[in-house]
Amino acid sequence: QSGTTKSADKNYKKGEEPTENSVHSSHLVCSLVNRHPDWRIINLDNLDYCCSLRSLESVEDRSNYTFIRGDVCNSRLVKHIFSTENIDVVFHLAAKSHVGEQRSFQRVNVDGTRVLLGAAHQARHRPQVFVYVSTDEVYGAGLDQVFDENSPVRPSNPYAATKAAAEYLVRSYWDQYKFPVIITRSNNIYGPRQFTEKVIPRFLTLLQMNKKCTIQGTLPKSRHFLFVSDAVDAFLLVLEKGIVGEIYNVGSSCEIPIMQLARELVRMVKDIPDSEVNDWLEFVPDRPRVDLRYPITCEKLQQLGWRAQVSWTEGIRQTVKWYQDNPDFWSERNQQRIQLEDASDL
Repeated sequence: QSGTTKSADKNYKKGEEPTENSVHSSHLVCSLVNRHPDWRIINLDNLDYCCSLRSLESVEDRSNYTFIRGDVCNSRLVKHIFSTENIDVVFHLAAKSHVGEQRSFQRVNVDGTRVLLGAAHQARHRPQVFVYVSTDEVYGAGLDQVFDENSPVRPSNPYAATKAAAEYLVRSYWDQYKFPVIITRSNNIYGPRQFTEKVIPRFLTLLQMNKKCTIQGTLPKSRHFLFVSDAVDAFLLVLEKGIVGEIYNVGSSCEIPIMQLARELVRMVKDIPDSEVNDWLEFVPDRPRVDLRYPITCEKLQQLGWRAQVSWTEGIRQTVKWYQDNPDFWSERNQQRIQLEDASDL
């Protein structure tokens, strides 16, 4: 059974709240609005600290775009949206991920998913597909193991546990009701407009303030990084060709040790000799448990025709340039929320 079939008169809803990589939420909205002027895009967003309407300035006046400020956990609001709009597609990216927000993991990641699923399932106009955007962290850490979609789910931190719980909710609606769901599990997504609690924009912001990159602990942690436009292309391909009831890894072969990442950004931002690069690194206490790496394979997605198009060299160049050109984009939010001296959040 294939994914949704699109037509000009369809209304497409994209559900969003503060997200683990809110960068890809705004990029997805902008891509949908720009690529499909005959679709109507409804964006539900709570505008928490890591979100900004400035990320959506390019589409805010478009006739096919509607913004609703609201909480995905507000069942009355969500039911109202589904009862008054003919929603054909849901992209559900709402999540809490920051380590300082653990008390709200359950509420947003699990309860929000329950509310959205319930409203979508009970709507008079049933959506053709519900895409739940999850994370590679549900697999747990992998040292010599590479995870595919059939690998066991073994989350090892509270955030990943709530994302896994939400996945089980999503799958239950397929198993019980044949409600058309698709789950994606992606690597770390990066790019312009990402909030500064995440490792790449945090390092860049610290360097712009002439502060050192703070690195948690001394263990050899690494992450796979996927440029935001490649992630958006994957989500749109899953919408077009994905099979309902299936899971798709959205992965990158670009694995970067965090120490190497910090050094590379120092070289790009600071005009200094290599002998002085380490002077811009500072080690801080590690969190109680941090997984060393999350390797996944995305052959299943590649069979649909997806390939990452943006190299690490080009993606990080674009990202660094954007933060250099927009140093004040997140400044107000940073003052309200982020203590830049703290350890970076992977």
